[in-house]
Amino acid sequence: MPYLDPILASASNFLTALFILILSIYLAKWVSSLLEKGLRRKRASLGVINLLSQMVRWSIITFGVISALQRFFNVTSFLAGLGIIGFTVGFALQNIMQNFAAGVILLIQRPFNVGDTITTTNYTGTIQAIDLRTTERKTLDGRIVILPNATILANPIENFTRANRRRVELTVSVVYKSTPDQVRELVLEAIRSVEGFIDEPRPMVVFNTIKASSIELTAYFWIDTKVTDPYTAKDSALTEIKAMFEEARVEIF
Repeated sequence: MPYLDPILASASNFLTALFILILSIYLAKWVSSLLEKGLRRKRASLGVINLLSQMVRWSIITFGVISALQRFFNVTSFLAGLGIIGFTVGFALQNIMQNFAAGVILLIQRPFNVGDTITTTNYTGTIQAIDLRTTERKTLDGRIVILPNATILANPIENFTRANRRRVELTVSVVYKSTPDQVRELVLEAIRSVEGFIDEPRPMVVFNTIKASSIELTAYFWIDTKVTDPYTAKDSALTEIKAMFEEARVEIF
């Protein structure tokens, strides 16, 4: 019957659209699961795994929804009409999208991980969380600093945790009458006793300033950051230098 033709056509389109939608959901689940397993074998971070798997899943589902709707009307023309609205909304959300893109780059490139101690934008602290829009860190004095990812990505990043070796620098002044060779040997002996001290690169003690009543020297030595940190090493070195100077009767200026 002629009047049944539109009904049959609509039913056929509906069933086809439903099949496409269901297929896209199952396909999205299967592909994202496969991607997660591959990334876990590559030992990718949890943030990267979740981000990429969700992006792949929703991309496939979105394509399936568009294909399903195409059975009922011209989706292309509809999307073109939404383009102007999308441009306006996108311009309004420009900063949010910029931070989102920066978050994706940080999660993929991984210049730092949660637990790393870094310095960037004049803040030094331990990373607490990395989100798609912001990064949270705890500074050395206990403050919680939350910075936009775009700001972090646009500035130099110093990652102290990844540096297995760090150079420690300390300055000491002794009275003018002190013997430079004796002072140098005492300082070298003191810094070699610091926990975490390493022989290579070799430590250096350099006299850099002669004043009217004092001589200033700077000591450079390297430590293993897995054993100790620069602040503790510097404290230990200065404490040992003071004790050895007192024993040798070298006056600190």
